[in-house]
Amino acid sequence: MLLSVDSSAVTASVALTDGERIIKNEFVKSGLTHSETLLPMIERVMQGHSFDELDALAVCAGPGSFTGVRIGVATVKGIAFTRNLPCIPVSTLEAIAHNFTGESAVICAVMDARRMQFYNALFKAENGVITRLCEDRAISADDLKEELKSYGRVIFAGDGAELACKVIDLDNVELASEDKLYQNGVGVARAAAHNKKISADSLMPVYLRPSQAERELKLKKKINKEN
Repeated sequence: MLLSVDSSAVTASVALTDGERIIKNEFVKSGLTHSETLLPMIERVMQGHSFDELDALAVCAGPGSFTGVRIGVATVKGIAFTRNLPCIPVSTLEAIAHNFTGESAVICAVMDARRMQFYNALFKAENGVITRLCEDRAISADDLKEELKSYGRVIFAGDGAELACKVIDLDNVELASEDKLYQNGVGVARAAAHNKKISADSLMPVYLRPSQAERELKLKKKINKEN
């Protein structure tokens, strides 16, 4: 039995699964208020079940909102640590891709990284299998557009998908339907099935680039050093 959690973007989701069986799941799109919504969601999904029944916990460890990723990882670490349960870190982009197991297309998972960049990874969906085509990365809209020209049908999904569709205006790309647009706990569980279990101590957020505060601090130090 697996408890899967995501709070890496504007949405939050929790799912309780047993193999392929979905026992219960919740999904909300309420902005970045995950510090208030995540634990109550977990409690509701776990109603009628004990944490002692779990074999592991899975969580989107990034990329995504710095605050959202930290909240999700910290919440899962806290639950797992006190019960000595293993954790499974999942790429947010891979969780998005697992919404499309019934499609035949290249899945372009995109999250808005600001400054005309996207957190992105490409996946091939075919015959119910999701295959990763590249590593998670931060990429410019122009570079991504050039790369996508070489593919056939491409589906954009993620919180940056609508923006990407507008900026990357290609005939072979389309926007995912609303029900598949965002990552969710069930997608996290599907992706986790292919990932290794680690200890709660080892579970850490994954950021593809420094936060705005870290970039500003680095720039300030550079200016001070030059002066």
